[in-house]
Amino acid sequence: MRTLIKDIVKNEGQKVELNGWVDVRRDHGKIIFIDLRDRSSKCQVVFIGKDKDLYAKATILRPEWVVKITGQVNKRPDKLINKDLDTGEYEILAEEMEILNESKTPPFELGTDGYEVNEEIRMKNRYLDVRRERLQKNIRNRSKMITFATNFLQDKDFVQVETPVLSKSTPEGARDYLVPSRVQPGKFYALPQSPQQYKQLLMTSGIERYFQFARCFRDEDTRGDRQPEFTQLDMEMSFVEEEDVMGVVEEMLIKMIGELYPEKKIQTVPFPRMTYKEAMDKYGTDRPDLRENKDDPNLLAFCWVVDFPFFEKTDDGKWTFTHNPFSAPKPEYMKMLMDGENIGEILTTQYDISLNGWEIVGGSIRNHQSEALRKVFEVMGLEEEKVQENFGHMLEAFNNGTPPHGGIAYGFDRLVMILQNEPNIREVIAFPKTGDGRDLMMEAPSEAGKDQLKELSIEINPVRDKKSDGK
Repeated sequence: MRTLIKDIVKNEGQKVELNGWVDVRRDHGKIIFIDLRDRSSKCQVVFIGKDKDLYAKATILRPEWVVKITGQVNKRPDKLINKDLDTGEYEILAEEMEILNESKTPPFELGTDGYEVNEEIRMKNRYLDVRRERLQKNIRNRSKMITFATNFLQDKDFVQVETPVLSKSTPEGARDYLVPSRVQPGKFYALPQSPQQYKQLLMTSGIERYFQFARCFRDEDTRGDRQPEFTQLDMEMSFVEEEDVMGVVEEMLIKMIGELYPEKKIQTVPFPRMTYKEAMDKYGTDRPDLRENKDDPNLLAFCWVVDFPFFEKTDDGKWTFTHNPFSAPKPEYMKMLMDGENIGEILTTQYDISLNGWEIVGGSIRNHQSEALRKVFEVMGLEEEKVQENFGHMLEAFNNGTPPHGGIAYGFDRLVMILQNEPNIREVIAFPKTGDGRDLMMEAPSEAGKDQLKELSIEINPVRDKKSDGK
């Protein structure tokens, strides 16, 4: 029966079976040492020349070969203890070994943090890159954060609900990814930019408290530290005001960091608050970095930013929403919205959290009455026919006893990135894409076959090379 490497410390003098990868091999004449690793830890395994067959097998071992080793757990001499390993006081005297799989020489060193390696090469060979200790830690800690948040929210009577990935294309700020329907030729699904409409409809459905770790998709131009698909921790609550939502979010973050990242210090508790106007006037940004010592990677300066403008002008002089068309104005501005007056002065119930200069959380109290939501679309200049086509289901739902509600969404990848002290979100995603949306490992996106396109009633119009036209 397999023993995890971390557990050899409990088995001194016992025979154990270990499975894992060869990390390093060191040949010292009549003795060969390897460092063996599995998901739990590393340990030293010793092969001695007395067992000629076993020793001969050990001579051909190379890094990243997968092996099963049976041997006795022995205490190492005091002067040979490896204090850098949690198993460093012990070693395995090998008695049997089975080579489960060989490995080609990796295209890069796996024993480093990997920052020195060309990122495209790392992404092309991501299944190898993830073996390195830093990325293993990132992914495992990400999992712990998901588990913590799930338990925390379920303890507060939130219900985890999965919303559809195949949905309807509606104008929500970014381009949709479209999915053609084979059985409805000429029609398309859209991948959700967020579960915004579904989670509000869940409030109509009487769920009252919802959450999920939602996959979101946005077809945006290359924008640095962005991914075409990303993860939100999504929440919505009925019968709440701003303080109720903000209180749950703040409590969860404080407790999560205290339990999972005790080495980190939250600069100010409760989180300080400032209005959007104060942030812009003082810091020139709505995501200020308030750290007193920006050289301290374990210092976390959270800050709520509230009272955002509801609308802003587009380049063509029309009004558009600043965050979310489904947000409600602050109560004292509702009459101004309904009357269509002083649009630029209307403040919304939007609330964001800035952490060390990054926006990590954003949400609002929502419009839950159809006439107020319809007025938002009217201010934006949407024709009634278009409003009905895109949002008629929401307007109809709000006429069927939808309670007051509000919610919030965490940029989960970004939160993990900050807590893991990583420079970008690609370092905390198992299989990320490049800035221009390519998956180098799977070679996606790729061309579709002619038969596939025919089934979908799609014809490709080749993009001409401008240079070939002399343009």
